Amino acid sequence: MKLYIGNLSFNVTEEDLKNAFSKFGNIEEASIIVDKFSKRSKGFAFVTFSDDESGKKAISEMDGKDFEGRALKVSVAKPMEESDRPRRSFGGGGSGGGSRFGGDRGRDDRRRPDNRRRF
Repeated sequence: MKLYIGNLSFNVTEEDLKNAFSKFGNIEEASIIVDKFSKRSKGFAFVTFSDDESGKKAISEMDGKDFEGRALKVSVAKPMEESDRPRRSFGGGGSGGGSRFGGDRGRDDRRRPDNRRRF
């Protein structure tokens, strides 16, 4: 059973997680999610137990418990749906202006009858 551990202190290490959750059963994996650019913790992690009973016990004992100064949020991890992922736009495709002079030059060219560009 894979658990989501939220509201983690940024100072918590994977070893700290393993130590805190190992009393509930055999841990297969503990991973803190980090920002890929800054390499800093994002404040949540996943802990995978070898059996469901251990995971259920960890949820009942650790959800809301103070850990390193913060109240943990512990629940069953849910797979991320495609629609849950944030959409990012890196330009292109939109409407409106495109130059630093304001407006879209391509659209401006179409309006001029002699098809000359004005700068």
